[in-house]
Amino acid sequence: MILSPGAFARLGALIVAVVVLQLSGLGPIRILGGHFDLVPLLVAAIGLYAGSVPGAATGFATGFFLDLSLGQDMGASALVLTAVGYGVGRFRELQDPAHGLLPIAVGAVASAAYLLAFAAVSFMLQFDASVSPLVLRDILLTTLLNAIVALPVFAAVRRVMGPSLAVDPSELRRRRRPPQEAGPIGLRGLSVDR
Repeated sequence: MILSPGAFARLGALIVAVVVLQLSGLGPIRILGGHFDLVPLLVAAIGLYAGSVPGAATGFATGFFLDLSLGQDMGASALVLTAVGYGVGRFRELQDPAHGLLPIAVGAVASAAYLLAFAAVSFMLQFDASVSPLVLRDILLTTLLNAIVALPVFAAVRRVMGPSLAVDPSELRRRRRPPQEAGPIGLRGLSVDR
């Protein structure tokens, strides 16, 4: 990610828009017990398109703003979203994935990881000590709903953050590494004239 005042302004506006939309519009809507959760999708998209450090920073800022907006105990959302953003960013840095449907899998895994880790952290810190088997059903349904909306969310993040990204995500699909030329076993890199 290219660090510039414009990049910070776009990212800040994106964080505020997603948190406000989540809390005011999408959070209360229940579908079969699950709900859309755009917050982990935003963090995963930044981690996938910008890398691990911007993903972790976005996760922390988004979690901090989410905790402030909800008026709940500080730290649980910021801690978990920082780990999610860093994890998705490291996946991108180590694997260099290039597939058009990758946002669906990344969004589903990031959502499930966020929801499970947030439930575990909340339980361990006793923010909300009520535990029910229905929590797992809600996590599964929310993960499925997030997988459904992952492509449009990732596309919107890519469109907003596009000028600030060091590598164009659409170029990742077109780029293929040429195969390495290998010589005889034991003589790689040496030229042998006969």
